[in-house]
Amino acid sequence: MGHVFPLNLQLAATLGTLFMALMVIFLRLRASNKPTNAKKILMPPIGMSTGFLMFVFPPFRIPFTWGLTAFVTGTLLFALPLIRTSRFEVGKDGQIYLKRSKAFILILFALLIIRMGAHEYIEQFITLEQTAGLFFTLAFGMLLPWRIMMYLKYKKLKENTPVTETK
Repeated sequence: MGHVFPLNLQLAATLGTLFMALMVIFLRLRASNKPTNAKKILMPPIGMSTGFLMFVFPPFRIPFTWGLTAFVTGTLLFALPLIRTSRFEVGKDGQIYLKRSKAFILILFALLIIRMGAHEYIEQFITLEQTAGLFFTLAFGMLLPWRIMMYLKYKKLKENTPVTETK
């Protein structure tokens, strides 16, 4: 017996990626209304790093050079614009906030469109699982350097400003 709506894994993966990316953008916008701290900056790459467990399963494995290329691409193409547009400011309450930037939101949307287009193209040549592993590595290559640089900027501002730490 067939399904009323046949399951298309590639379409489901694309829609899932789009939904998650839009959620991240929405959460980033809301985060600028609350004070930040080192934990809030550093936990996302730590939490995301558990995703590398996917490579324990053979269908997700990719050659090391593919992974390295994806990580470096994430760093150079995706992280650098985010690093340049991520700024902190001290609020009236003496706490540190991520300053909202119109360019930051535009960059997030542009990166999303580039990533989705590349994903659609590359998945024609390799398996869906390998595509997932490749783009996870690319995303981690974006997130890790961006968050490290955010932390360094936060730390420098915190050292130069008497700040009340948030919970």
